[in-house]
Amino acid sequence: MSEGANGTTGEATTATRPPEPDFSAITTEELLAYRAAENHWRASGAARTILGEPDPGAAIVWQEIALPGRDLPVRVYRPAPTGEGETTAGTDLPLVVHVHGGSFVGTAVQCDWANSHLAARLPALVVSVEHRLVAPDSPLANAADDGWDVLEHVVRHAEQWGADPARTAVFGESCGALISALSAVRAREAGLELRAQVLVNPAVDVTESMYDYPSIAEFAYSPTRALPQLRLFQRLSVPPGADARAVSPLYADDVSELAPALVVVPTQDAVADHGRRYAERLRVAGTPVRLSEYPGAKHAFLALPGVEPQAEAARAEILEFLRAALAK
Repeated sequence: MSEGANGTTGEATTATRPPEPDFSAITTEELLAYRAAENHWRASGAARTILGEPDPGAAIVWQEIALPGRDLPVRVYRPAPTGEGETTAGTDLPLVVHVHGGSFVGTAVQCDWANSHLAARLPALVVSVEHRLVAPDSPLANAADDGWDVLEHVVRHAEQWGADPARTAVFGESCGALISALSAVRAREAGLELRAQVLVNPAVDVTESMYDYPSIAEFAYSPTRALPQLRLFQRLSVPPGADARAVSPLYADDVSELAPALVVVPTQDAVADHGRRYAERLRVAGTPVRLSEYPGAKHAFLALPGVEPQAEAARAEILEFLRAALAK
């Protein structure tokens, strides 16, 4: 599969977006077919009008990381070379490990707009995890392990990546924010000091209480049909008999002494109260946290700059937050 200069897949430029299925009655076969078609569209040139064009100041490539028992793709963003003979390897760059949203669908490519901007403008090495997607045979715990294992691997081999392990942050959106929040807790437990965590429209509760929030009731079916997707997400995430609290950051035993957090909440979002509640839990525990709300913005707005006018402001806020947190 060939890539263009900015990392897009040339053969996918004519892709069309598939219709949204009935998530309340979708079969495994239908889910896999929808995922393949939707991710093909998200990685296409046709999607750029909605997902945004990558920053020309960043070089984007796919790489594969050898992890215990598996090889995992990551999408890597670096400052582009500026002079003749200069490479994009870089040295001593701050590191941002990113996880895309979607849970049972999604690809790192859908976040090229924001991630390439961070790589070019911080500047930084941004590594976006193409984690195992949630499915009947792959619970959320697998995706959470992928997020943590990539973070631990890149930090451990930071010199080879041209990164400064002492200046590391995690960044995620939606389910990716859940994975990033879990990674922040695991980092503290492992003695890996993070400088920051950025959680955008985070869904942080996959227990039975995940629906017990005013924002779920208010935005269950408008502006999108969120509730059927959330029910599918929960059903796939936690196998029968598994402990949902283990993959719900809101119910982590201890959220004190974690990396300072920026929690970004679009207000027209079914899981808006997830983000608000988690920010409050961090604050009570003594973890520095900034809750930043975007009135009128919808779920996944940061990945939709072509249709969400507040995406640019959120991207700028994240850049400035990380610039301060990752400074030498």
